[in-house]
Amino acid sequence: MITWNNLDTLASFQDLKEVKTVDLKDVMSGENGAERVKKYSVPMAEGMAYNYAAKKVDDQVLEALAKLAEEAQLAEKFETLYNGAVVNTGENRLVLHHLTRGQLGDTVEADGVDKRAFYVEQQNRIAEFAQKVHAGEITNAAGEKFNTVVQIGIGGSDLGPRAMYLALENWAKKHNTFKMEAKFISNVDPDDAAAVLNSIDVAHSIFVLVSKSGTTLETLTNESFVKDALKNAGLDASKHMIAVTSETSPLAKSDDYLAAFFMDDYIGGRFSSTSAVGGAVLSLAFGPEVFAQFLDGAAEEDKLSLNKDLLKNPEMLDALIGVYERNVLGYPATAVLPYSQALSRFPAHLQQLDMESNGKSVNRFGDPVNYATGPIIFGEPGTNGQHSFYQLLHQGTDIVPLQFVGFRNSQIGTDVVIQDSTSQQKLCANVAAQIVAFACGKDDENRNKNFEGGRPSSIIVGDQLDPKSLGALLAHFENKIMFQGFVWNVNSFDQEGVQLGKVLAKRVLAHETDGALKEYSDLLNI
Repeated sequence: MITWNNLDTLASFQDLKEVKTVDLKDVMSGENGAERVKKYSVPMAEGMAYNYAAKKVDDQVLEALAKLAEEAQLAEKFETLYNGAVVNTGENRLVLHHLTRGQLGDTVEADGVDKRAFYVEQQNRIAEFAQKVHAGEITNAAGEKFNTVVQIGIGGSDLGPRAMYLALENWAKKHNTFKMEAKFISNVDPDDAAAVLNSIDVAHSIFVLVSKSGTTLETLTNESFVKDALKNAGLDASKHMIAVTSETSPLAKSDDYLAAFFMDDYIGGRFSSTSAVGGAVLSLAFGPEVFAQFLDGAAEEDKLSLNKDLLKNPEMLDALIGVYERNVLGYPATAVLPYSQALSRFPAHLQQLDMESNGKSVNRFGDPVNYATGPIIFGEPGTNGQHSFYQLLHQGTDIVPLQFVGFRNSQIGTDVVIQDSTSQQKLCANVAAQIVAFACGKDDENRNKNFEGGRPSSIIVGDQLDPKSLGALLAHFENKIMFQGFVWNVNSFDQEGVQLGKVLAKRVLAHETDGALKEYSDLLNI
């Protein structure tokens, strides 16, 4: 029987706190460090690996974490989730984003339909539509091909798909699968929409409006901005727009769109990159075959998350080490540091994915918790980040755990040799150096040049960032965050924290304000 208990009530958590803390600087120095790098690694899908040698763990810590995973019933809770239990207690909903890329367990029926069949149907409809656009069977009014796709959405409708597009743009160009340039409009700031519209030829652009409810204020405002631009160009907006929405939204059967593709309430926005939310824009940009490969990579990583052996489950292991760092070692933040320019927006996506999921102070039943939950997530790609915030990471007063991502080969496959090494070799040399520098530090009598070390990190390493490895990488973090939510006994699948500001903003726009809200409204000349 599944039981949902707070972390601080678990006997295994109390035992974990009693385990001796690892001296990272000591165990990572010399030959000890070399042996750790070989030992503390677990395979991931698509030839990748999660290496945690530079984390403050040893066999004793790992044994305690395995007991915590067992007592917290992490594997069993994941099983109930993918088999269709109402895991999102806050909104009384199923959680089904895994079904967009594969069937992990039983047939899940909801709303009178097989949900896996429903998601596959939408993917097939999107694929057919994208192929017709690419073939010139769906064109603008002048019979000319579309060459640009613009996604209009916010939050999960923007951050994930945008990050995935940027991750695969150069790869697609190199492998001749690049079909259309993609742009994204998200911010209700009119400068955002204007900047995108000024950079494209609207006559040859197709717009994807993404709103599950069909009522998202920022998205509908930007849609009106786009429709005005199309009208001013003498174009029929309904011939340039498609919708990604729910079957019950006002957008579903509207004549304002060329087509509508559907999602449902069982997939949260931040988990929607493998649904129609990411499927439409990525299939149009790169072709549906590339999107299918992306789904395959995610599905393969999901299968690894089923393993009940902690040391063979990279997502569960990453999650438990993160809980140890947050709740025993007391570290408040985690930096995500991809050494791949293609992943430039991946940390921003993970920031929403993690902080919106586990940024909770009450448990699944609405009772306050007495321990820390989700960490602050931030990051930038290396090596740029090294010249930005790494100073604090190396010598600041707070220790920030680090999650590196690196690939042995670039996406473009071409490089230059300068000073006896290629650009890619220089990139990889930097990430290797940073891991050891953070762990081992450097003693110096000049305190300004002294590095204490003992700063933990992990790295996910692979051969090359491509659609399958990107899918696996995304699934790794989605499942890691899910497992951490289970441990903390929070509901990782609602986001009530974003609602209050929306309510107050509507009051401001309706001029129904008083007190400080009125004064700030006047200050901003609303």
